[in-house]
Amino acid sequence: MMTRDQAHTASRVVVKVGSSSISGEREHQISGLVDALAAWQKAGSEVVLVSSGAIAVGAPFLKLSDRPQDLATQQAAAAVGQNLLMGRYQGLFDTFSIITGQVLLTVGDLENGTHRTNALRTIERLLGLGIIPIVNENDTVATQEIRFGDNDRLAALVSELVGADLLVLLSDVDALYTHPPTDPRAVKIDTVPFGDPLEGVELGEALVNSVGTGGAVTKVSAAKVATTAGIPTLLSATESLGALVTGEILGTWFEPAHIH
Repeated sequence: MMTRDQAHTASRVVVKVGSSSISGEREHQISGLVDALAAWQKAGSEVVLVSSGAIAVGAPFLKLSDRPQDLATQQAAAAVGQNLLMGRYQGLFDTFSIITGQVLLTVGDLENGTHRTNALRTIERLLGLGIIPIVNENDTVATQEIRFGDNDRLAALVSELVGADLLVLLSDVDALYTHPPTDPRAVKIDTVPFGDPLEGVELGEALVNSVGTGGAVTKVSAAKVATTAGIPTLLSATESLGALVTGEILGTWFEPAHIH
């Protein structure tokens, strides 16, 4: 079983980044994210990026000042934003002569045997060609009832699909805390043993803000999915990914189940 100290040597890793980490006042973080992913690939790891952000990037082009609330407008913003988001990523990866490939999925795709097989085959082929798959929810066909939840669940399911050695959930917050980080009682949690019910830990509510949905609730839930499948999960700050790649593992480590 991979230990925390070995995380940077994972041969196949799924990294998830949320909308609020790469848009608005934190838009500059996308450059450091790409630098770290390129370095990880250069070190010999296969990298799959699960990236939110299509709606957040597209909304301003629809002359919207806030995240659209109705599904049709969200889908329209996503259709515009996904194109722009992929262009932004590719432009940054060009510096490293790395090609990216877009993979759009829904919950239904991962529950349908044929779609699931096709998605895996595509991702495997992209990785085999040295291409970094960039996965996002297919917002233009997804409905409110089957949304992944800021892609945390999507990332967990993708890590399980591709047999990842590690799942990294990046956030604006640097770790999991016993209370919301703004609470003076909050204490950082270093490690979560597998099966720990986290009794007494106040996760707050799943957030819906101007750029995305998520929060500690969806991340802990995603970590549970991945660790149950035997995949260790790290919850860390987006700006800490570069340090992680070099072996400085910052954040909360969720230990996986022992699967033989």
